[in-house]
Amino acid sequence: MGNFEEKLANLGVTLPDAPAPAANYVPYVQVGDMLYVSGQISKDGDRLITGKLGDDMDTPAGAEAAKVCAIALLAQVKAACGGDLDRLKRVVKLTGFVNSTADFSEQPQVINGASDFLGEALGETGKHARAAVSAASLPFGVAVEIDGVFQIG
Repeated sequence: MGNFEEKLANLGVTLPDAPAPAANYVPYVQVGDMLYVSGQISKDGDRLITGKLGDDMDTPAGAEAAKVCAIALLAQVKAACGGDLDRLKRVVKLTGFVNSTADFSEQPQVINGASDFLGEALGETGKHARAAVSAASLPFGVAVEIDGVFQIG
């Protein structure tokens, strides 16, 4: 087990198999040392984490959904790196989409669920630029979707 996966295990996290695409796209594209990972939805195993922030879901639950997205992103990175997550050099940027009501304004706190987790699990490697935006709806009614850009070696 590599260094990053050991840190994840210490946090009680085992990366799942990389989720298969749900439509006509690929899970990631590598260009040089940059890896562009498609949006990962808040799906924990077979369970979709659904809800609308500001309506039937609170900010802490949304942050937990964002963490689940971050775990799926790392699973995609691991798959792209031939199973060696230690090839990850940097989390460059995340874009987080939050299924929320028109008056909900805590999108940054929701996406912190992913950002905080990546920082804790990856240290300096996990520090990234990001955007956190509201969406009127997301696929399958999920609470959060996050895509990412990563540098790999």
